[in-house]
Amino acid sequence: MATQAHSLSYAGCNFLRQRLVLSTLSGRPVKIRRIRARDDNPGLRDFEASFIRLLDKVTNGSRIEINQTGTTLYYQPGLLYGGSVEHDCNVLRSIGYYLESLLCLAPFMKHPLRIVLRGVTNDQVDPSVDVLKATALPLLKQFGIDGESFELKVVRRGMPPGGGGEVFFSCPVRKVLKPIQLTDPGKIKRIRGTAYSVRVSPQMANRIVDSARSILNKFIPDIYIYTDHMKGINSGKSPGFGLSLVAETTNGTFLSAELASNPQGQGAAVLPEDLGRNCAKLLLEEIYRGGCVDSTNQSLALLLMTLGQQDVSKVLLGPLSPYTIEFLRHLKSFFQIMFKIETKPCGEELKGGDKVLMTCVGVGFSNLSKTLK
Repeated sequence: MATQAHSLSYAGCNFLRQRLVLSTLSGRPVKIRRIRARDDNPGLRDFEASFIRLLDKVTNGSRIEINQTGTTLYYQPGLLYGGSVEHDCNVLRSIGYYLESLLCLAPFMKHPLRIVLRGVTNDQVDPSVDVLKATALPLLKQFGIDGESFELKVVRRGMPPGGGGEVFFSCPVRKVLKPIQLTDPGKIKRIRGTAYSVRVSPQMANRIVDSARSILNKFIPDIYIYTDHMKGINSGKSPGFGLSLVAETTNGTFLSAELASNPQGQGAAVLPEDLGRNCAKLLLEEIYRGGCVDSTNQSLALLLMTLGQQDVSKVLLGPLSPYTIEFLRHLKSFFQIMFKIETKPCGEELKGGDKVLMTCVGVGFSNLSKTLK
């Protein structure tokens, strides 16, 4: 851990997770002021408070101070502890919102993390559990985080607004991370996906699959989309359906896209055929953006490169998302790390959008609480 450094100060509710996660890893306290100060309903939202409670559960000795209106938050991180945890996530955001941050923290715990998260598994805002399982886990494996205790399992599905889903995540701890050289994404060799439906006709999933294949079959024959229809207690509390697609390349890169139906009682009803077609088009757009890491996991890859050994890591990304750009600024504040950013215009062989080659030297972060046995 870094020595007790001076606390960093921020204003506004944006990028709250980034700031708290980086604060926990670097050991630097953080103070966030003016959280929705001018809003009719000022202060932290319920899902943010739930996220802070989750951080409190997986750490030991964290100090959290929130003023009465909830507009100011002071967070002094403790040690990442891990172990067996259960957490009820707020149904306003999906489990993916909480899981994205846990994926950043899990390898550096004192004890291997085994956590059960309950809430919404698939919604229209955050990456779903299916997509994180198909893209983030292989990415962590590239950094040497692997083992039989490394799994992410959807026990029950839950759609908004009711939730009722359940997810089990376990991750081994590592003392140091391997540096990576991901510079050649390769060509797309297969497309896999999951069409899920809960508390609606099982036929919905088949209709989604047919419409998605009608577009993707023009490009590649190796497509298999599983249908996942959960019944009874495993189907959560609200009806809904959706599709997540993942394209795998010859070099082991995974690019993903997903769509979910509108929550019950909100917005117009979505036809499964339209949803399947739109999701297939989103996947084609993600493939056009390209790179060795898809746009949902850009910040996770950059964080793990930063925390690697003092060696050079390189990764080729598609266009940087605004979230990733802000994350790079935060990495500079918390870890004083700067990336070398080279734009690679799309040549003839790299069909698709312009790419960005990110290079950095890791800070040599090591998990001090993992004793050598």
